[in-house]
Amino acid sequence: MSEPPGLGTRLRHLLELLDGDVAQVYVELGLDGFRPRFTPVVRTLVAQGPLPIRDLAKAVSVTHSAASQTVTQMEKYGLVTLEPGADARQRIVQLTDKSRALLPKLDAEWAATTAAAEEFEAELPYSLSELLAEATHVLERRSFRERIADAARALEK
Repeated sequence: MSEPPGLGTRLRHLLELLDGDVAQVYVELGLDGFRPRFTPVVRTLVAQGPLPIRDLAKAVSVTHSAASQTVTQMEKYGLVTLEPGADARQRIVQLTDKSRALLPKLDAEWAATTAAAEEFEAELPYSLSELLAEATHVLERRSFRERIADAARALEK
Protein backbone atom coordinates (compact mmCIF):
# COMPACT_ATOMS: atom_id res chain seq x y z
CA MET A 1 0.00 0.00 0.00
CA SER A 2 1.47 3.37 -0.98
CA GLU A 3 1.46 6.42 1.24
CA PRO A 4 -0.62 9.45 0.27
CA PRO A 5 1.35 12.33 -1.26
CA GLY A 6 3.10 14.60 1.21
CA LEU A 7 2.00 18.11 2.08
CA GLY A 8 4.52 19.76 -0.27
CA THR A 9 3.47 17.53 -3.16
CA ARG A 10 -0.20 18.36 -2.63
CA LEU A 11 0.51 22.09 -2.36
CA ARG A 12 2.59 22.05 -5.57
CA HIS A 13 -0.16 20.12 -7.36
CA LEU A 14 -2.80 22.64 -6.25
CA LEU A 15 -0.59 25.50 -7.42
CA GLU A 16 0.01 23.73 -10.75
CA LEU A 17 -3.75 23.39 -11.24
CA LEU A 18 -4.38 27.05 -10.44
CA ASP A 19 -1.39 28.51 -12.30
CA GLY A 20 -1.87 26.20 -15.29
CA ASP A 21 -5.40 27.44 -15.83
CA VAL A 22 -4.43 31.09 -15.37
CA ALA A 23 -1.57 30.60 -17.85
CA GLN A 24 -4.06 29.14 -20.34
CA VAL A 25 -6.27 32.21 -19.93
CA TYR A 26 -3.26 34.40 -20.71
CA VAL A 27 -2.68 32.43 -23.93
CA GLU A 28 -6.36 32.80 -24.86
CA LEU A 29 -6.05 36.56 -24.31
CA GLY A 30 -3.05 36.70 -26.63
CA LEU A 31 -0.58 37.17 -23.78
CA ASP A 32 1.74 34.35 -24.85
CA GLY A 33 4.73 34.11 -22.56
CA PHE A 34 3.07 36.04 -19.73
CA ARG A 35 3.17 33.90 -16.61
CA PRO A 36 1.03 33.95 -13.49
CA ARG A 37 4.10 34.72 -11.37
CA PHE A 38 4.51 38.00 -13.31
CA THR A 39 1.13 39.37 -12.20
CA PRO A 40 1.99 40.32 -8.60
CA VAL A 41 5.16 42.02 -9.83
CA VAL A 42 3.26 44.06 -12.42
CA ARG A 43 0.48 44.94 -9.97
CA THR A 44 3.02 46.01 -7.33
CA LEU A 45 5.02 48.16 -9.77
CA VAL A 46 1.81 49.80 -11.02
CA ALA A 47 0.77 50.59 -7.45
CA GLN A 48 4.16 51.60 -6.02
CA GLY A 49 6.28 52.61 -9.00
CA PRO A 50 9.86 51.46 -9.63
CA LEU A 51 11.33 49.42 -6.77
CA PRO A 52 14.59 47.74 -5.83
CA ILE A 53 14.35 43.96 -6.20
CA ARG A 54 14.62 43.52 -2.41
CA ASP A 55 11.62 45.79 -1.80
CA LEU A 56 9.69 44.15 -4.64
CA ALA A 57 10.35 40.72 -3.12
CA LYS A 58 9.02 41.88 0.23
CA ALA A 59 5.95 43.48 -1.36
CA VAL A 60 4.99 40.28 -3.21
CA SER A 61 5.97 37.98 -0.31
CA VAL A 62 8.69 35.98 -2.05
CA THR A 63 12.40 35.54 -1.44
CA HIS A 64 14.90 37.92 -2.99
CA SER A 65 16.11 35.03 -5.16
CA ALA A 66 12.60 34.22 -6.42
CA ALA A 67 11.93 37.89 -7.20
CA SER A 68 15.25 38.20 -9.01
CA GLN A 69 14.50 35.11 -11.13
CA THR A 70 11.02 36.40 -12.00
CA VAL A 71 12.37 39.84 -12.90
CA THR A 72 15.04 38.23 -15.11
CA GLN A 73 12.33 36.31 -16.98
CA MET A 74 10.21 39.43 -17.30
CA GLU A 75 13.20 41.38 -18.64
CA LYS A 76 13.66 38.73 -21.37
CA TYR A 77 10.07 39.37 -22.49
CA GLY A 78 10.59 43.14 -22.43
CA LEU A 79 8.15 43.67 -19.56
CA VAL A 80 10.57 45.36 -17.14
CA THR A 81 13.88 47.13 -17.19
CA LEU A 82 16.58 47.14 -14.54
CA GLU A 83 18.40 50.33 -13.67
CA PRO A 84 21.28 50.82 -11.24
CA GLY A 85 20.22 51.88 -7.77
CA ALA A 86 21.84 53.98 -5.08
CA ASP A 87 24.72 51.54 -4.76
CA ALA A 88 26.27 49.01 -7.14
CA ARG A 89 24.40 46.07 -5.59
CA GLN A 90 20.96 47.59 -5.94
CA ARG A 91 18.90 47.24 -9.11
CA ILE A 92 15.66 49.14 -9.61
CA VAL A 93 12.84 47.36 -11.48
CA GLN A 94 10.43 49.37 -13.59
CA LEU A 95 7.70 48.54 -16.07
CA THR A 96 8.24 49.07 -19.78
CA ASP A 97 5.81 50.62 -22.24
CA LYS A 98 5.14 47.09 -23.47
CA SER A 99 3.92 45.97 -20.04
CA ARG A 100 1.90 49.15 -19.56
CA ALA A 101 0.13 48.45 -22.86
CA LEU A 102 -0.96 45.08 -21.46
CA LEU A 103 -2.56 46.60 -18.35
CA PRO A 104 -6.16 46.78 -19.67
CA LYS A 105 -6.10 43.05 -20.51
CA LEU A 106 -4.32 42.20 -17.27
CA ASP A 107 -6.75 44.25 -15.18
CA ALA A 108 -9.74 42.52 -16.81
CA GLU A 109 -8.13 39.12 -16.30
CA TRP A 110 -7.31 39.97 -12.68
CA ALA A 111 -10.93 40.95 -11.97
CA ALA A 112 -12.17 37.69 -13.52
CA THR A 113 -9.55 35.65 -11.65
CA THR A 114 -10.48 37.30 -8.37
CA ALA A 115 -14.17 36.54 -8.94
CA ALA A 116 -13.35 32.93 -9.87
CA ALA A 117 -11.18 32.57 -6.73
CA GLU A 118 -14.04 33.83 -4.57
CA GLU A 119 -16.39 31.31 -6.19
CA PHE A 120 -13.82 28.53 -5.70
CA GLU A 121 -13.38 29.40 -2.02
CA ALA A 122 -17.16 29.54 -1.52
CA GLU A 123 -17.32 25.87 -2.50
CA LEU A 124 -14.75 24.90 0.15
CA PRO A 125 -15.77 24.12 3.73
CA TYR A 126 -13.33 26.85 4.92
CA SER A 127 -11.44 29.75 3.43
CA LEU A 128 -8.26 28.62 1.71
CA SER A 129 -6.94 32.21 1.82
CA GLU A 130 -7.41 32.41 5.57
CA LEU A 131 -5.89 28.95 6.05
CA LEU A 132 -2.83 29.90 3.97
CA ALA A 133 -2.42 33.15 5.91
CA GLU A 134 -2.62 31.30 9.23
CA ALA A 135 -0.24 28.55 8.02
CA THR A 136 2.27 31.24 7.01
CA HIS A 137 1.91 32.94 10.39
CA VAL A 138 2.46 29.64 12.23
CA LEU A 139 5.61 28.91 10.20
CA GLU A 140 6.91 32.42 10.82
CA ARG A 141 6.64 31.73 14.55
CA ARG A 142 8.46 28.39 14.25
CA SER A 143 9.93 27.24 10.96
CA PHE A 144 9.23 23.93 9.31
CA ARG A 145 12.98 23.21 9.48
CA GLU A 146 12.83 23.50 13.27
CA ARG A 147 9.79 21.24 13.36
CA ILE A 148 11.56 18.62 11.24
CA ALA A 149 14.63 18.73 13.49
CA ASP A 150 12.46 18.35 16.60
CA ALA A 151 10.54 15.45 15.04
CA ALA A 152 13.77 13.72 14.02
CA ARG A 153 15.13 14.02 17.56
CA ALA A 154 11.88 12.65 19.00
CA LEU A 155 11.96 9.70 16.58
CA GLU A 156 15.53 8.86 17.63
CA LYS A 157 14.46 8.30 21.22
